[in-house]
Amino acid sequence: MNMTHYMELLAANQPWNLIIFMAIPIVLAETIAVTELYILYTREYKGAVRQLNRVCSIVVGLYFAGVFFYLLRNAVMPITAQSAWRGPADVIAVTFYLLGIVPLLGPTLVDLNIIGRDRTLHGKMAIHASLVALFLVVGHIAMIFGMLDPAVLYASGATHSH
Repeated sequence: MNMTHYMELLAANQPWNLIIFMAIPIVLAETIAVTELYILYTREYKGAVRQLNRVCSIVVGLYFAGVFFYLLRNAVMPITAQSAWRGPADVIAVTFYLLGIVPLLGPTLVDLNIIGRDRTLHGKMAIHASLVALFLVVGHIAMIFGMLDPAVLYASGATHSH
């Protein structure tokens, strides 16, 4: 079975790549999701849970911005320059992984008061919740296509490099 570049990245340099590119962003995003549910349910917009939510939101956005630019420079650009994509599943997996920058950086910008300044605390949390939901969608699309054997989506008889 062949691997997408997404899976190859996570499988290489064990356990470090898995921690750096998957565990850290996912643990932070899931912490945001769980704390957000609590905050929206209780409407406690101040306090320890909101502080944890805010810290995780700021950290994950800045962290993933670094991951995004690192992978763009060190993976996407070289793979593209060498025409080494392994078919549609490979492109979809990597693209959706990198699209995670939008929903992960959004809450950072809200919590730093760069966007949504005019919103109420509840309105800001609504932006947060929407972006967390979007992250779940793009992240799961990346994972599903990333775990797929890239040969599955090839046009009949297409060849690829591995």
